[in-house]
Amino acid sequence: MDQLRAIRYFNKVVETGSFTKAAKVFNVPPSSLSRRVADLEKSLGAMLLKRSTRIVKLTEVGQIYYNDMQQILNQLEQSNETVRSYQTTPMGRLRISSMVGFGEKILLPLLDEFSQLYPEIILDVSLSDELSTLGRDDVDIAIRGGYAPNERVLAIRLMDNGFIPVASPRYLEKYGVPMNAMELQHHKGLYFKAPLGPTPWLCNMNGQWHDVSGPAVAISNNGPWLAKKACNGEGILMSTRWALASYLESGKLQELTFEHELTITQSAEMAVYLLYQKHRYLVPKVKAAVDFLVQKIKVTNES
Repeated sequence: MDQLRAIRYFNKVVETGSFTKAAKVFNVPPSSLSRRVADLEKSLGAMLLKRSTRIVKLTEVGQIYYNDMQQILNQLEQSNETVRSYQTTPMGRLRISSMVGFGEKILLPLLDEFSQLYPEIILDVSLSDELSTLGRDDVDIAIRGGYAPNERVLAIRLMDNGFIPVASPRYLEKYGVPMNAMELQHHKGLYFKAPLGPTPWLCNMNGQWHDVSGPAVAISNNGPWLAKKACNGEGILMSTRWALASYLESGKLQELTFEHELTITQSAEMAVYLLYQKHRYLVPKVKAAVDFLVQKIKVTNES
């Protein structure tokens, strides 16, 4: 027996006071509806309705059952409406994972604006530089620096993530401006610690890769702390242009340029990627966030 359907039939009989009228609502034969209600009574072991040729009335226990079932059906309808709204309106918890520096400088300020646009979305944001996968960590959206991942997710390139060498005017005045990349081996180094270890200073000269890293003064995965030490004249730092933008604009740090460009990897150009699983884009909250972040970050950096 389909108990939920039988309950709906029973409640409608009570509301209309007639098996015939209730059957018309559901577009089923009165005899079929009557059998369903009788089966419901049999399964409960109680008579819910007093039947006569003219009227249908609730028994005492039927009244109790009707009141309880009415509440349950109302709650069920509200739940159904919530699910329908969830599939059309951006709402619910949105889990975002981002690398720390990018999250603090770029992502979090944008999410404040996003929350004003979509107040029904609850943001659940984690900042970490640890390598992770979307499926394993139950994350809706991830923002990572590096290369387009091999995992089965969609990757949108948001912006460049190449590293540039910088130093403070104080440091350069004291130790001199390195004229070429090879001279960096004799300069003090401030190194960003990635998940796979400190990032080296590399350059390609005539098809040959050279490690021109200078002696380390400090190594950390905290970009602002390294930038502060660089501003204090303690060494040369390589970090991303977006992370150093405010220091470059203020003149606290200046970019060092060489004939042979510096990098931290022998691989292809690095970038910041927004990652999400393809099927999740159909969920309104994920679509809203992806579209918003791409518009705010990708378009801004390309203009």
